[in-house]
Amino acid sequence: MQYVHYSVMQNEVLSYLDPGDREALMVDCTLGEGGHSNLFLRKYPNLKVIGLDRDSRIMEKARNRLSGFGDRFEARNIWFDGFWKDYDGPAVDFVLFDLGISVFHYEESGRGFSFKRQEKLDMRLDVNGELDASDVVNDYDEVSLADLIFRYGEERYSRRIAAAICNYRQTKRIEYTNELADIVWNAVPNEYRHRRIHPATKTFQALRIEVNGELDRIVPALEGAVKALKPGGRIAVITFHSLEDRPVKWFFKDHENILEILTKKPLEPTEEECEMNPPSRSAKLRVVEKLEKERDPARKRNKYRDEGY
Repeated sequence: MQYVHYSVMQNEVLSYLDPGDREALMVDCTLGEGGHSNLFLRKYPNLKVIGLDRDSRIMEKARNRLSGFGDRFEARNIWFDGFWKDYDGPAVDFVLFDLGISVFHYEESGRGFSFKRQEKLDMRLDVNGELDASDVVNDYDEVSLADLIFRYGEERYSRRIAAAICNYRQTKRIEYTNELADIVWNAVPNEYRHRRIHPATKTFQALRIEVNGELDRIVPALEGAVKALKPGGRIAVITFHSLEDRPVKWFFKDHENILEILTKKPLEPTEEECEMNPPSRSAKLRVVEKLEKERDPARKRNKYRDEGY
């Protein structure tokens, strides 16, 4: 079965990043299967999109999907922070980040992003990356593993889970997703096993973030995107949990001398969208616009004081 990722908050993103009929350049920093890029290219005929993704397999799906747009679409197989670090192209009108993981990775990649099937523990978006999930689970010491699961998974039973992992691996190396899911299941209290989400969900999230350096890439990418953005240009960021949203929120606040925050509170999906696509429920959208002229830093400090930041 072929799965297609649902592009979250489509109407909101299209509305905030609207070039009208003019020629414009947009960078889709999280291309995935090309859902958002497809929407933009269809609606705005004078828009050109550069799509970024480090996963070469999913990028091929996007290339095929968007091939009909010709030279209006360009794909780059690169981490988004790496792209902005070395960017020397023309100034950009719009930048989009959708920090969610594509359904492709859970359902088609075979790289162990999901505990719902037996797959090798991998979780690399870049299949040439040196570190994979089995390395983390089998080679990190117990304290480091517990800290990782707590920090990136916000898992209250991180120490119990880390202890169970380390005890299990004394007899054999943990190689498969179902093995790890069972270890976590047996490590947590009985009442914790029957909640809305599987007790291994947060542990798997923590491993994925660690393997791909996901959180470490956000701020450097935003810094590079702001530098490349035209005055009047906009950046939109969709996040799915507080660990992603927090650095985005504070980066925007810390740069209010050059950015106007257009979403004072993050936008959330409509009830209709959540019913149609339940994973959308946790999404938050923040949008900023680059100022034509830099603000006086003193005014920024006064604003924070007046608004209670």
